[in-house]
Amino acid sequence: MKPEVKRYSTTVGKHTVTIETGKLAHQAGGAVTITLGESIVFAAATMGGVRDGIDFFPLSVEYEERLYATGKIPGSFFRREGRPSTEAILTARLTDRPLRPLFAHGMRNEVQVMMFSLSADGINPLDILAINAASAAVMISDIPWGGPVGAVRIGRVNGEFVINPSFAELEKSDLDLRLAGTRDAILMVECGADEIPEDVMVAALELGHKSIQPLIDIQIQMQAEIGKPKREAIFFNAADEINKKVLEHVSASMNELLDKPLTKAAFYGGMDTLKAEVVAALATVPEGANPADYPSAKDVSSAFSEAEGAVVRERILSMGKRPDGRTPTEIRPIWCEVEISPRAHGSGLFTRGETQVLTLATLGTLGEAQELDNLSPIDTKRYMHHYNFPPYSTGEVKGLRGQSRREIGHGALAERALEPVIPTEESFPYTLRLVSEVLASNGSSSMASVCGSTLALMDAGVPIKAPVAGVAMGLVTDDSGRYKILTDIQGTEDHLGDMDFKVAGTREGITALQMDIKISGLSTQMMKEALAQALDARLFILGKMLEVIPESRANLKPHAPRIITVKIPVDKIGALIGPGGKNIRALQEETKVKIDVQEDGTVYIASVDGIGAEIARQRVEALGETAELGRIYTGKVVRIADFGAFVEIVPGMDGLVHISQLDSERVNKVEDIVNMGDEVTVMVTGIDPAGKIRLSRQAVLEGWTLQEAQERDSKKSGPRPGGDRGGDRGGRPGGDRNGRPGGDRGRGGNDRKR
Repeated sequence: MKPEVKRYSTTVGKHTVTIETGKLAHQAGGAVTITLGESIVFAAATMGGVRDGIDFFPLSVEYEERLYATGKIPGSFFRREGRPSTEAILTARLTDRPLRPLFAHGMRNEVQVMMFSLSADGINPLDILAINAASAAVMISDIPWGGPVGAVRIGRVNGEFVINPSFAELEKSDLDLRLAGTRDAILMVECGADEIPEDVMVAALELGHKSIQPLIDIQIQMQAEIGKPKREAIFFNAADEINKKVLEHVSASMNELLDKPLTKAAFYGGMDTLKAEVVAALATVPEGANPADYPSAKDVSSAFSEAEGAVVRERILSMGKRPDGRTPTEIRPIWCEVEISPRAHGSGLFTRGETQVLTLATLGTLGEAQELDNLSPIDTKRYMHHYNFPPYSTGEVKGLRGQSRREIGHGALAERALEPVIPTEESFPYTLRLVSEVLASNGSSSMASVCGSTLALMDAGVPIKAPVAGVAMGLVTDDSGRYKILTDIQGTEDHLGDMDFKVAGTREGITALQMDIKISGLSTQMMKEALAQALDARLFILGKMLEVIPESRANLKPHAPRIITVKIPVDKIGALIGPGGKNIRALQEETKVKIDVQEDGTVYIASVDGIGAEIARQRVEALGETAELGRIYTGKVVRIADFGAFVEIVPGMDGLVHISQLDSERVNKVEDIVNMGDEVTVMVTGIDPAGKIRLSRQAVLEGWTLQEAQERDSKKSGPRPGGDRGGDRGGRPGGDRNGRPGGDRGRGGNDRKR
């Protein structure tokens, strides 16, 4: 029996969004599809039991791109989707971040939310649909949750905000803001922008929060009409009396420890010592006593973590004093260097407190741009930013299993922050790869990557639009409404605080935002304050960076490729490339350069050898040339006939040197003077209406002018009926050896395309 299908539609901006349930995946806890235009995303949410031995909430959010959604077969060897693409991983992270804070603290049941693309129209992006689909699936499921959330994208085209812009509109937009939130507050922000002022950003955030309300309305309606009853979840919270007892036991010792500024090692070392003491004091069961009368070591450890957060947060709220002794707006000491690697094309080292990042820049040809095999209409990327976070950066030992989702996300954030200042392909025809190596970490390594990358780009001589700096802002709140916004948070404040709000930009405006929170939402007033505080910090950090390198270097490093741009006619592209790429490969091997050819006839020649690049440039430029009467060329013999030799004077264009014009003396056999492949210097003495070219070697040997060459040639060869190239060796006018009029054998063609 076919199930009953329920559809719920609403308008977001100018678009109709439809959520459907009841047709697919009926054994999942909750399953929906969401549609915008012809883009469709499926989501299913399911809750399981409790895994033994875990002390965290095991939520997993996965998004998978299916290339059938846009009618493509995967380009991999196996012709099926492999590991998730960068875009799929970023969509999964984007969805996880607003969902996670709304699950009850201490929940331990396994929860899994899975999404995949069903249809991609190439017009409407799928990432925002995925967030809304995931929220709707959890809402109608049996999973206890504090949602719903709505998500929307805000663009700005020609100064006007656009709600849920298409890919085409995003190409013209100077803002790409993705926002998710609840009825009352903003939960998640992910944004790239082209130096947007703070007040414009606040207006976009306010519009985004207003725009998600219809999506929240229909999800509440769905839950009321078709939602399943919520199951009981299992929680592993220590009892309130244990929390109180542990706090009383350690409060004085913690405050004493925190009264002096602490490094990361001193903070965690001191806390570990206090934890061991309180566990020994409260969880040790005396001989003969009933173990049930004493808390477990696990419960005491959990209560200690609660006490640690309470003490640190109270000191910040009441005293304005942070664990390392800073005030709320104070930035850790900064120092920078460039030119760390003599062979890299650019390098920048940025150190802020106990966080240190080294970024190295590599410049390549446009042919080295990354090819993308995903559902986006963008198929290549010439600017790539990769971020590595090794275990030694936090003083740990761990197995290496490739890049984590966090590393991919942080690299994408740094890439987004710098993308608006990267020069265009037309003005700087290079592919750029930046790699940020986190050497030490105690908070905000992603923003340190932005700063280190700016230094590396300037060191490489990349003419960036403006330098970019980044800073991470934090937030501490309590139930009474008190809050403090913290500048340049360290790891402890990120772990114990309520917000990680990263802001990157130039002196003129914001280029990237990312916000994660652990509370139920953030008001726009808090965001205004955070943005203003971040601006002051950003300007301070930029000042420190520019003390080291005030502007991009005027020249590229010696080991960086120099790229020469040449324009040739489009109809000459085939001649440059040759059959199966034969010509261009031979030219690259001969001159030791890399050549990239664009569809419009733009040719990029890259080389660290100036001589090889110049030779290649001359060869390529010659393709755009046309033969000029009277001009002298040095070309190569490409064909020999009994009546003369064909000489290629520019690539793809040749002409005939009649046997009578090969030398000052009479020539009996062409091979007596030239052979295949010989270089010959000749003058263009004639171009007929069909474009056939007549050449003379004798004119060059005798030093004749064009007029002299044409007169002597005419006297020597006589009239040639039929417009051929000069008859045969004996000067018989207008015919071949048998006296037939009409030229030499018909083999005098020129301007041949190879």
